[in-house]
Amino acid sequence: MGTQGEGTAPSRRTVLAGVGGAGAAAVLGGGVAAQSAYAADSAADGGADKLPIPRKAELTVLLTGDAGTGEDGQWKVADAARAVCERRGVDLAIGLGDNIYENGPESDTDDEFQSKFERPNTGIDVPWLMVLGNHDTSGIIPGSGGWPSRGNHEVAYHAHSARWYMPNRYYAVAVPDGAAEPVAEFFALDTTPLSSYVLQTDPTYYWDGPFAREQRAWLARSLAASRARWKFVFAHHPLRNNGTHRNAGEYEGVTCGDYMSGKHVKELYEEVVVGEAEFILSGHDHTLQILDTGADYRGTQQIVCGAAAKTKGRADEPSNKAFWEAYDTLGFMLLTINAQQVVVDAYTVDPETGESRHAYRHTRTDRLGAIHTR
Repeated sequence: MGTQGEGTAPSRRTVLAGVGGAGAAAVLGGGVAAQSAYAADSAADGGADKLPIPRKAELTVLLTGDAGTGEDGQWKVADAARAVCERRGVDLAIGLGDNIYENGPESDTDDEFQSKFERPNTGIDVPWLMVLGNHDTSGIIPGSGGWPSRGNHEVAYHAHSARWYMPNRYYAVAVPDGAAEPVAEFFALDTTPLSSYVLQTDPTYYWDGPFAREQRAWLARSLAASRARWKFVFAHHPLRNNGTHRNAGEYEGVTCGDYMSGKHVKELYEEVVVGEAEFILSGHDHTLQILDTGADYRGTQQIVCGAAAKTKGRADEPSNKAFWEAYDTLGFMLLTINAQQVVVDAYTVDPETGESRHAYRHTRTDRLGAIHTR
């Protein structure tokens, strides 16, 4: 495929499965913005001056996920990432959800934006492309994802921060900004309404409700229209995952129901994304994984990067082939992207000492466009 690599309490699953079973309760592309029902208000009236989307054809992207604890682990990873970015340079950052633990912000001016995003990431002054996670959209039960509308506070925060970039619950960003044929395009999704630990009670966010239908239609149109050399779909929940949350369609070992299993996340990825984007970037599992492209996934490769504050173990019976994996360690990744290749550098961060180590380099040179024309 043209890829190469170097170098005793009740479980959360048991508790949340019981709750779920009981039924508890500016789309952007190429620099052109369009309003939607899920977009933030414009920042023009007293809002923050946004850091610009890069206009260069080679870029370095910081990748982190599940970061927003405001605690020691987040600071260790942020400090290590800042040091690497100062040495290597960075043009964009991506936050893969669970930005504000444990339940998400209570307003778009909640001081948790400062303690769990702005202050830890001081000095990494680039646009941070952000997506929502289950902990960003929760109510009584932390991490349930059962209050999707709470995520609108994070969309609205787009207007208050120079770095935080979330103009909508789903959106696209092409680089170079304004280019007819971008080197890369990043498609952000909100997967939590499709994979919450409890049943959704707001019809807007049912798995087959208006939000899910509109997001899916937008994604299909946008991927088909994109002329980018490399396409990245990023969202909190992975399609494939060797960590304890497991694969979409069997999250937490649950294979029934419309929500906890993540079966509709699986459908979205397999029916719309697979074979259309080279990469799916996800968090959710507090691990680091660079999985293979997989013949069954028509060249779409899964990367999991959710160890920016917490650690988590490996599934008892992992089912996906991997180029490289790391468990029980903190870490982050850097993507270096140009017209010829995407290089993924994985860095581990010792949870005790905060020392970082370059752990693995993976290089991909094959593009789906090239595959499809063979």
